Amino acid sequence: MRRKWRVVVCLTVIFILYVSYKILEPDIKREIIQADSIIKEVPVVMEDNSRLSEEEADTDVEKLVKELQKKYWINFHYPLKDSPWRVAEKMVTEREVHPEYAPEIGSILKAMATRKILSADTGYKGTQLKLTLILEGGQIVAFKPRWYRREEIFTETPYSGADRHNGEIAAFHLNRIMEFRRTPLAVGRKINLNTEIIPNGSEQLLKTFFVNGSNTCFYGKCYYCKGEETGVCGEEDILEGTVILWLPRAYPLKTHRHPWARTYVTGKLAQWEKDPNYCTAVQASHIYSQGPRLLDLIDTAIFDFLIGNADRHRYETLGNQMESVFLMLDNGKSFGNPFHDEISILAPLYQCCIVRDETYKRLLTLKKGVLSKVLRQVLKQDPISPILAEQHYPALDRRVTIALEKIQTCIDKVPGKTVLVGKKGS
Repeated sequence: MRRKWRVVVCLTVIFILYVSYKILEPDIKREIIQADSIIKEVPVVMEDNSRLSEEEADTDVEKLVKELQKKYWINFHYPLKDSPWRVAEKMVTEREVHPEYAPEIGSILKAMATRKILSADTGYKGTQLKLTLILEGGQIVAFKPRWYRREEIFTETPYSGADRHNGEIAAFHLNRIMEFRRTPLAVGRKINLNTEIIPNGSEQLLKTFFVNGSNTCFYGKCYYCKGEETGVCGEEDILEGTVILWLPRAYPLKTHRHPWARTYVTGKLAQWEKDPNYCTAVQASHIYSQGPRLLDLIDTAIFDFLIGNADRHRYETLGNQMESVFLMLDNGKSFGNPFHDEISILAPLYQCCIVRDETYKRLLTLKKGVLSKVLRQVLKQDPISPILAEQHYPALDRRVTIALEKIQTCIDKVPGKTVLVGKKGS
């Protein structure tokens, strides 16, 4: 009897609970929905905040890009109070080719691209075909002819092919943006071989002219200039190229062997490619243990890595003093393969593990696509624009990141050692 009573009580309780739930079910569901909606609102707010932060970052980047584009914009109509050649000569100092603020550069470039050609001769000594021109007003310039289409890609070695004339132009402006200011002024120009060169050409140069179909061609005089098979041709009479300003005679160039030069022999490695401690041997020389030369060299390694130039087997300085600046000349073997990053170019950086603090900060400024956006805009101004094929711009941004990573690796690898060198070591 007692057991039956317990069963009845249990069933009664269950029935009451069931009825109560049914009565209260709408309110319970409503509270669950409200609670659920509150929970869902939290990620939405967080996403909005994250999006806002990203938008602010993007705004900061775009603001920086506009500021730098404005800073490095070229004014081809800037008024000069003197000859463009004298203005350019006065810019050069022992440590730079032009100052940080030099609006006159635009008018000098315009003169280089338009002044009448008074004489033309075979180029100065070297491996590559070039011309030496004298422009109206007596200015000497080098002219590097066009060999390739902008889209041509070189995959054999990082120093394959002839000089890329457009690479010289891009390198000059990149040098400005990097605040190195150690590359001579360069600008694009189209020359009529029949009316501008042949009437003013030297006998030595004119002997190398020939006709290929309807195109006027020449092979000049250089190490690789072996005859008509090595010649360059215009499109009929017009030859595109780059004009590079000759540096003033007051600063005679001194040539040095680059410590990190390649052997250029397949299967034969240079000492620096075999010895990770090679920098110690370099620093044993007074040339690199004192003064700014080693830091100049490392700046150049970063610059060469960005442009893909693995052909720096020698270098020039303005004079032969310890303080003489390491010039970044002959950048024609640049922008050859946008899909390959030749890390070995950075060997001076990652073997010595020192770099100027200002160079590091400049790279930080130019990351996140800033460099490509600024350079693209500046290069649009050149008379033979477009200067670079589009695929080279993301390559530049990628290489900025890689260079920064190499510097950070040095900082992490050698705690206690000064990797970033300030003005005292400059």
